[in-house]
Order: sequence, then structure tokens, then C-alpha cells
Amino acid sequence: MTGVTEALRRQPRPTHALREEAHAVGRAARAACRGPGRERDLLVQSLKASAAAILAWLVAGVWMGDPMALMAPWVAVVLVQATVYSSLMQAARQFTAICAGALLASLALAVTGNTLGAVALSVPLLMLLANWPRFGDQGIYGATTALFTLATGAADASAVGHRVGQAALGAVIGIAMNAFVLPPIHLRDVRENLAALAREAGDVLHIVAGDLRDGEWDAQGWSHASARLERRLDALRSARGWSRESLRLTAAPRRAVRRLPASVPPEQDDERWSRVTGHIRALTRTLAVAADDGRAPVPPARPVLDAYADLLQLIGDACHAESDRLLTADGAARPDDHAESAMRELRGQLQDGLREHAGQGGDGTTVLGSLLLQAENLWSETVPTGRHG
Repeated sequence: MTGVTEALRRQPRPTHALREEAHAVGRAARAACRGPGRERDLLVQSLKASAAAILAWLVAGVWMGDPMALMAPWVAVVLVQATVYSSLMQAARQFTAICAGALLASLALAVTGNTLGAVALSVPLLMLLANWPRFGDQGIYGATTALFTLATGAADASAVGHRVGQAALGAVIGIAMNAFVLPPIHLRDVRENLAALAREAGDVLHIVAGDLRDGEWDAQGWSHASARLERRLDALRSARGWSRESLRLTAAPRRAVRRLPASVPPEQDDERWSRVTGHIRALTRTLAVAADDGRAPVPPARPVLDAYADLLQLIGDACHAESDRLLTADGAARPDDHAESAMRELRGQLQDGLREHAGQGGDGTTVLGSLLLQAENLWSETVPTGRHG
């Protein structure tokens, strides 16, 4: 019971959670005002969706005099998507689902003669249709359109045609708003995620180096840090996909009107940092095995571990330098001459230590050999080609 009480005590209070959310909102607002970034992109897309809904309502409700001007702004606000290409794809799926919903509701009402029977006949079929992968997440609009159509009591051919026409009007307005008013380009997301991945890789190496110097073999902490690095790599891959899609149908018009944002880093950088992430994962697993008392391999001797920690520290510094280079879009990053000389010296010490362990038949030979291999791999990936000597 005491443990449960202590766990409840550690949980954040509602006032604390609200305060943290308020601070997060404030940080996002300041970031949106400060300059270009994800927060400003989200603000622009939200304002564009609102403007599309207002414009669709004005066209359908005011200029066309429709007393039930709902379908047009509803479709318009949904179709201001993260990219112009996705807006077009979602428009095609949603319009097909709306047509299917309106037509099936009209047929069901003609067959059954009452609203309840029409709902019972049409909605189950439309929900099954919503799960068809071709519709993606837009299939649900078929069922909701049928319910709206039947709720108004007008499901004849003219009413169905009216709703389909409103959906088409909303789709045109939403797509036009997204395509011609600051069309979203996600090149910046790739650069920021790549820089964050390099920064976090350096942080993980610094954490491991510090723990090795202090003699703290925090295997669980290293595992969690490696998992965070994997999630950051997944975010980079997602950003790369959004970047590639955001240039479809928009690159040429944007170049005709104004320059595109800063160029996106090449995909070879993604592959290189994916390899870095894999090497760090292998390194932390090797250390976790060595830290387990029940496993055969044992850690190397203390002086060798100190040299290895210093080498990881320098490689982590190279990762941070690469992160800064990506954010500033400078030329190739490289450590200074002193850092490179220190790296070579430490590598020589570790190779000498490995030969000494092997000659003595030490139990730490297996672990040290694996750790040295991962450090060599990390060094070759993080230090620019041709700088190793």
C-alpha cells in the first residue's frame, strides 16, 4: 500500500500539468513569432484551413443562398493538408466517399420508405466500405454523409446532386487555398531532424564516455538513450517522406514565383547517420553484455577504458560539430588538428591495449575488440572522408 501511495505522490498534479501545457503553448507561440520553423508552418496551415472554410461558407451560403451551407466548408477545411499532393489525393478519396454515401442513402430511403430503415440499410454497408484501404482515412465520410442526408429528410435526386455539388465546391476551394496560398514545403524539417539526430548521437556518446570514466555501468540508461536515438531516426525518415511529397506538383510553380527554401540535405546523409545509429546501438549492447555479471565477457582494464571514453568524447564532439554545420548550412565540418591528433593517439593506445590483452589471454579481449571496431566505424562515419590519415 505504501508503494502505491508513493507512486501516486510522484504523479504530476493537475495544476502542474496545466502549467506545463501553458508553458508549452507559450514556447510554441514565441517560436512562431520568432522566425520560420515547424510552429510557424502549423500556424500558417491552421489559418489557411480557417480561411478556406470561411470562403466556402461565403460562396455556398451567401452568394448561392443555400440555407444548409454545411458540406462545402466541411470539405474545404479538411482538404487543407500538409502537402498539396496529399490534398489532391484526399480530395479524390473524400469526394468518392461522399458521392457513395449520398447515393446509397437516397437508394436506401427509396427502398425502405422511412428514415430508420434507410439508416439500418445504408450505414452498415458504408462502414464496411470505410474500411477499404483504397479510401485511407476518408472512408468514414461516406457514412457521415449518409446520416446528414437522411437527417434532413431530403434524399431525392436533386438533394443528392446538391450535396455532391457542395462537396465539389468545397474541394476546389480547399485545394486552391493550399496550392496557391503559401503552399507547404517541408524541406526545413529534414535539415532540423538530421541536425537533431547528429546532436543526440553526440549526446549519447558523451553520456557513455562519462559513465565509463566514473565507473558507472548504467546499461539500462544506455539502452534507453539508444532507443531515443532510434526514434529520432524514425522522425528523420518521416520528415524525408514529407519533404519528397511536398515538392510534388509545387516545385516548378514555387520556383517561378520565388526561390524555394534552403536546399534539403542529400539522402546519403540519412543513410550515413542511420549507420551511425546502428553502430551506437551495437556499442551500447556490447557494453551492456560486459556489465552483466552473469555473462562470460568482462570489461577491459581501467586504463584502456579511460582511453576509450576519451575517444568516444572526441567522436561525440564531431557529431555536435556536424549538427551545427547542418543548422548553419556551412561547408564540410571537420575537427580541429588537435582533436584529430588526439583521436589518432587514442586509437593507437587502444590497438596496443588490444594486442596486450590478446597476448595475455585476457578475458577483456573480446569486449575490447568489439568496442574498438564500433569506435572505428563511428570515426569513419562522423569524421569527413580523407581526414583520417
